[in-house]
Amino acid sequence: MSGASPTAARRPARGAPSTPDTEARSAAAWQALARVEDPELPALSIVELGIVRFAEVRPDGVLGVGLTPTYTGCPATEHIESLVRDALEAAGLGPFAVTRVLSPAWSSDWITAEGRRKLAEYGIVPPPPAASWGRRVSPAPIACPRCSSTRTECTSQFGSTPCKALHRCRDCLEPFECFKCI
Repeated sequence: MSGASPTAARRPARGAPSTPDTEARSAAAWQALARVEDPELPALSIVELGIVRFAEVRPDGVLGVGLTPTYTGCPATEHIESLVRDALEAAGLGPFAVTRVLSPAWSSDWITAEGRRKLAEYGIVPPPPAASWGRRVSPAPIACPRCSSTRTECTSQFGSTPCKALHRCRDCLEPFECFKCI
């Protein structure tokens, strides 16, 4: 799955003049957003998770922030939006508007390299690139985050959140979660 990269969305809005003030305000917004932890994956910020689509000053002077939930019905969406509003307010970035962006849909490919590293460090197997799934039912065997064995099995497509599946290692017998490729 692919779509507009969150990084590409960091450019000023079409028709919005890019000035040192608007660029500094946008950069400050990205810094504030990078400190907002995902409530279901506290090892990652919402920027590392790739759900921040843009943070840009609109022509009317309002700072626009777009968020794409990992799932349309993600139960944490409203809470994340509240955390974002709190972070922007605390940063003193002036008037802002937080918008939910549903198209294109979020892709696990938008998780940053740092986000993938932090997921693995946290004990959650990061998803492979979506393109690697192709038409296959599943990707190559998933390595256990504890012992690195690839003798693992999916025990449930539903983990603690809709974006994770539950797996078990056949060697060390430990359960672990794997972030789904979306």
